[in-house]
Amino acid sequence: MSNRREFEIAFVGLKPGIHVYEYRVDDQFFLPYGEQDFKKCEANIKLSLDKKTGFMLLKFDIDGRVESNCDRCGNGIPFQLWDEFNIIVKMVDEPNLMNEQEEDPDVYYISRGESHLHLADWIYEFINLSLPLQKMCKPEEIGGPKCNKEVLEKLKKMEEEAQKDTPTLWKGLEKFKDLE
Repeated sequence: MSNRREFEIAFVGLKPGIHVYEYRVDDQFFLPYGEQDFKKCEANIKLSLDKKTGFMLLKFDIDGRVESNCDRCGNGIPFQLWDEFNIIVKMVDEPNLMNEQEEDPDVYYISRGESHLHLADWIYEFINLSLPLQKMCKPEEIGGPKCNKEVLEKLKKMEEEAQKDTPTLWKGLEKFKDLE
């Protein structure tokens, strides 16, 4: 997948209506973007392009899986990718100016003279947006065979020490807690 042209659509010759494209993305796709906080990506992207006069409606369906590290214990855990994103692409005379002024992130402008849609950056962004912000093992899996028990023990000790080391400065404030 090192050929970036694979993620371009020549839309000029397309007839008005819906056109469907499918893409498969793996770790090789992300090499130009630098290191990611996930690996073993197996994503399938289905794109429905609805061409109209003067604009296009793009609907990206993201499906697949990646492996990332748990924010709590650091061990690898799989995540399911499943999301959809919509973009409206409008053809205008001054796309750079319009893109700067546009407040809606789902609207993008291209030049009337443009002949190709470049999808790679959108696919990159949508796969990253499909991941949860906080990546942790499920509550029922905490301390299970997949968790790094050393890290969990260290976190537990640090939490206990933090509770013991409560500064005396704050202890006097407890009496004002129920004054309302």
